[in-house]
Amino acid sequence: MKILLAPDSFKDCLSATEVARHMAEGIKRVDKYAEIRSIPVADGGEGFVQTMLAMEGGQQISCRVTDPLGREIDASYGMLDNGLTAVIEMATASGIELLSSEDRNPLTTTTRGTGQLMKDAMRRGSRKLIIGIGGSATNDGGTGMARALGYHFLDQTNQEITEGGGHLDQLRHIDQSSVLPILKQTEIVVACDVNNPLIGPNGASAVYGPQKGATPQMVSQLDKNLTHLALIIQKDLQLDLSQLPGGGAAGGLGAGLVAFAGAMLRPGFSIISEQTGLEQAIIEADLVFTGEGKIDHQTKQGKTPWGVVQLSRKYGKPCIGFAGLLGDRYHELYHEGFSSLFALPNGPLSLEESLTQAPELISDTAEQVFRLIRRYAPPNS
Repeated sequence: MKILLAPDSFKDCLSATEVARHMAEGIKRVDKYAEIRSIPVADGGEGFVQTMLAMEGGQQISCRVTDPLGREIDASYGMLDNGLTAVIEMATASGIELLSSEDRNPLTTTTRGTGQLMKDAMRRGSRKLIIGIGGSATNDGGTGMARALGYHFLDQTNQEITEGGGHLDQLRHIDQSSVLPILKQTEIVVACDVNNPLIGPNGASAVYGPQKGATPQMVSQLDKNLTHLALIIQKDLQLDLSQLPGGGAAGGLGAGLVAFAGAMLRPGFSIISEQTGLEQAIIEADLVFTGEGKIDHQTKQGKTPWGVVQLSRKYGKPCIGFAGLLGDRYHELYHEGFSSLFALPNGPLSLEESLTQAPELISDTAEQVFRLIRRYAPPNS
């Protein structure tokens, strides 16, 4: 039996590569001769750069940037093709994991550090940037990123407004006079893992604001502010991005990259899939395992397991999903191609215990699932 392991990372816990390794360990307990192929997948979030570097070769570049609260930190990105292409993970500079739960406040956090990574890469000679925008701590519509590239966001007195999503209502004009000339010579492709628009009930603030520390009152304020930003972008840049699919990713950074950097949004999964030959691997497999930290109805918005199961369904291959948590309306995914879905905890566990025990839980669950499969699989499979 040929088994393909194509998981994403489990946030706060294990990389996609580690998840695949622990899945393989569980399968090998049942059949040490099982034919296993691992293709760890990242859709633009955690592990995106490492996945690309592992596939393409290249080097990792360190850069001094500001974190979501404006504090100086060291971040890194990857360079491929002798430096002509840079691969950037916005989470390394503007990610939620850089902040404690007490520090998370999307009214004040900024994407400036992501723009600093872009600027550094372009100045080193990169003329194509591939940017993964999962795992953000921000809700500023990409204005912080744009400031690092030379944009100015001015109020009614022509003064720079304060950074962060909580101050966008003061914006009256976007000044483009100091934008880096090299930006127009650079192709920018954004690996976007969701389809949410910038504003509205399915937008950046409503859907993702709470996990970044936003109260219901803050969510309302942030959505109004991004609506105002969209109006100013339409006035000054002649672009209507309010309902752009994926524009709401990373607190509106998706829309911001299109507006301020001329970027093209693409599903992160499709970028990785093309680079890894994932589709051909699924064709050759008998069984596919995928997974992510949480699987629920939002998985259908373009998350990694969704991409894997759609390819599996295309070729009639059974696909089984593993998750640390099966969330709201996960059962809807059974109608979309998943053969089965499994949550890892095997008893009452705290979040901390689940994270600590994740390697063992993944291996144990993979073993249990594969024992059942082997019990009813054809004799020669």
